[in-house]
Amino acid sequence: MLTRRGFLAGLAPALLGGAGRKPPNIVFILADDLGWRDTGYNGSRFYETPHIDRLARSGMVFTNGYAAAPVCSPTRAALMTGKYPARLRLTRHLQGAHRFHYSRVIPPLSRLELPLEEVTLAEMLKSAGYVSASIGKWHLGNQGFLASEQGFDVSAAGDCAGSTNDFFYPAWKKKVPIEGARDGEYLTDRLTDLALDFVRKSAGRPFFLYLPHFAVHTPIQAKPDYIPRYEKKVRADDPQNYPTYAAMLQSVDESVGRMLDLLDSLRLADETAVVFTSDNGGVTSREWQGRPVTSNLPLRSGKGHLYEGGIRVPTAVRYPGVTRAGSSCDEPVSTIDFAPTLAEIAGVARAGLPRMDGVSLLRLLTGKPRLGRERLFWHFPHYSPQLGVPSAAVRERDWKLIRFFEDGREELYNLRDDIGESKDLAGERKELRLALSRRLDAWLQETGALLPERNPNYDPKREREAGPPMSPIPPK
Repeated sequence: MLTRRGFLAGLAPALLGGAGRKPPNIVFILADDLGWRDTGYNGSRFYETPHIDRLARSGMVFTNGYAAAPVCSPTRAALMTGKYPARLRLTRHLQGAHRFHYSRVIPPLSRLELPLEEVTLAEMLKSAGYVSASIGKWHLGNQGFLASEQGFDVSAAGDCAGSTNDFFYPAWKKKVPIEGARDGEYLTDRLTDLALDFVRKSAGRPFFLYLPHFAVHTPIQAKPDYIPRYEKKVRADDPQNYPTYAAMLQSVDESVGRMLDLLDSLRLADETAVVFTSDNGGVTSREWQGRPVTSNLPLRSGKGHLYEGGIRVPTAVRYPGVTRAGSSCDEPVSTIDFAPTLAEIAGVARAGLPRMDGVSLLRLLTGKPRLGRERLFWHFPHYSPQLGVPSAAVRERDWKLIRFFEDGREELYNLRDDIGESKDLAGERKELRLALSRRLDAWLQETGALLPERNPNYDPKREREAGPPMSPIPPK
């Protein structure tokens, strides 16, 4: 097994992997809690995302793009390492604690930081001569485990915080470590300013910009002068009807537009790969001011759940000279695939890379069909603030099996015919359900996934009763 120390020691030989071609710059923009249906190119009639749509039209859209988890930290860990959260034993949002004393099961312990032993995407790209920056939400550990200690040359605004307490300066200083803004400045704009400045300063060498926005995570706050535009658009027949959220998303979209415009003005667009995606599905529970934040319909449910609404996310890649403008791909892909993909396009020698669960998407980006991968997996053995319950899932071609750890129940859906997961076929297709169940078992065992255990204090009348943080089951 290749360790971080062994990888870093082999940086010079790895440089040979990019010989003969200048590696592209890489800009990776990660929205927080943005649902699959929240972009114009995916069919939203209420939200306006002209710049995200422009990026999508100029490259390839993955219609079956998935987050590696239904909540933020595990997906971010998967992005950095190319590994399933189950293998990393980092399966829930960091600093989260189990509070349901009478729930059916007690979740296992999840790591509270991305281990330093893991080789991150920034470290992989450093072997190809890249300078890198993480500007925005980190949420993979506190002091000693920040982006600056995980291979990034520049790190701003990110620590263990999973959200900001406020999007307007100076109130955001309480949770977001970034100074120098003007009173009243909007956090999304400030992060974009820092990202643009990094690009300008790094234009003379290959750079990797990781721009993980805090938006559109709660608190749902937008620039006041943006909101009236969407108040006029509210329709009774459209479940996407929250003007403040729409205005908040407008600022994220403007951030994408500003980045694309800068790449154009610096004449870097043709030598820069740009990725846009989200860390999990949109929030459809009533955790924010007693109302849903968005709607993922026709997908079922949202953040915190392993139904499609919780894990299918908008995914677009523009890689000039490789992706064809206006192209789309229906092959299921996941967050775990970005590290091997970006390492390959950067020219990092494959032999010098650590083992990853993800696979490079380069052949798909060039328009070739299929990866040859049979299935994708998810493991979320926790209760989520969005009322999700401990579960795991596998998708194999058109079929998806979800297992619920509280009672062992399994549901089976054909996503080609039933994207909304409205008809459970587990009873009709018993042999297929058993086959997928066995494959899920094998994967859980192979990754060393930690599982929930029965709660001896289970009380069906009080199972969602919150109390002080409860000790999770430690790893064995």
